[in-house]
Amino acid sequence: MTGIASENSTGQAMKRMVIGILVLVLLTGLLFLVAPDSFYLWAKAIHVIAVISWMAGMLYLPRLFVYHADAQRGSAQSETFKVMERRLLRAIINPAMTVTWVFGLWLAWKGFAFQGGWLHAKIAAVLLLSGLHGYFAGAVRKFAEDRNEKSAKHWRVVNEIPTLLMIVIVILVIVKPF
Repeated sequence: MTGIASENSTGQAMKRMVIGILVLVLLTGLLFLVAPDSFYLWAKAIHVIAVISWMAGMLYLPRLFVYHADAQRGSAQSETFKVMERRLLRAIINPAMTVTWVFGLWLAWKGFAFQGGWLHAKIAAVLLLSGLHGYFAGAVRKFAEDRNEKSAKHWRVVNEIPTLLMIVIVILVIVKPF
């Protein structure tokens, strides 16, 4: 794929993503106005959908890094990984994290008034996950510039961190141990 075709394809994907987010915001606002009594449950559903999307990306992206780290720099395989990583980050992971945070904070305020040790611990774990997200975004930039210095082994280990954080978060939300 030529550079221009790749940029055009990425531009179209970004347009679709922005349109999708705008449609979500519009439908959410409409839902809030039409059925304010059931909005909490809809917000919870949207939050869970966004979390699933975010986690899917957070589990897949470091797996791509594992294979990309072993690919020859400048090879067709390396260039393909660059496109996959960029699109995954921009079109799925970033919007999903944003929707997760927006609806999660609203739910924490509306449902729990930001009270409860479990909620504080959950927010701390989500902050750690967001920091890891930032680390992954930096890695995408480094791979794109052929400046990755981390080994495939490093990325295999890092690939486990989102899973551990997810387990902690789910236990905190479901069990509410404190």
